Amino acid sequence: MTESSTPISDGHSLEYRGFRFELRAEPARGGYEPIVVLVRTPADEEETQLPRDTEEVIYGTEAEAIRHAEQQSMRWVHDRTGDGQGQF
Repeated sequence: MTESSTPISDGHSLEYRGFRFELRAEPARGGYEPIVVLVRTPADEEETQLPRDTEEVIYGTEAEAIRHAEQQSMRWVHDRTGDGQGQF
């Protein structure tokens, strides 16, 4: 059993502090662009795609784009739960 603050990721989804995200790396201009969709919150809100947090950044591999999407998801949770970046 893991603590609720421990990220659980399989590379295509992320469960973190009661929030669930679907992660994708979409082909774009010779690389991959990270895409994050909020699937579930503790309040069970509807699915929402998070806005891109980078401008014109394309990653060389799908794995790099997915890793960025994981980090973006965790930052999004911290920004909304008042934890700041201190938990990384």
